[in-house]
Amino acid sequence: MAASVSKARLLDLARTQCNIFGTTFNPNRIRMGNSVLRERLKGPALAAYYPRNSVTIADIQKEFKRYDMETWNEEEEDRLEGLQIAKLRGKGAPKKKREANTSKKGRKKK
Repeated sequence: MAASVSKARLLDLARTQCNIFGTTFNPNRIRMGNSVLRERLKGPALAAYYPRNSVTIADIQKEFKRYDMETWNEEEEDRLEGLQIAKLRGKGAPKKKREANTSKKGRKKK
């Protein structure tokens, strides 16, 4: 005949197992979030996904501007030229209003 083991003895056994195997002793089975804390960190993987910032033409221009040297950004010049052509055709951005009194937001209700 096998005698049943007391609950206190089983708890001691569980505590000892947790100490040996490095797990958390949780006899009441309370949700403590340990599984989330054991997961691999996501930060390094997310940081590796996006490419590192490389040197741009604007950065080079900023450095040369210190020494009073002129630089040329062909893409920016093309963009500005396209905006100027669109403005001549009437397709540019609308003009900003100068006075706050004439705009609807500037007037108070009577």
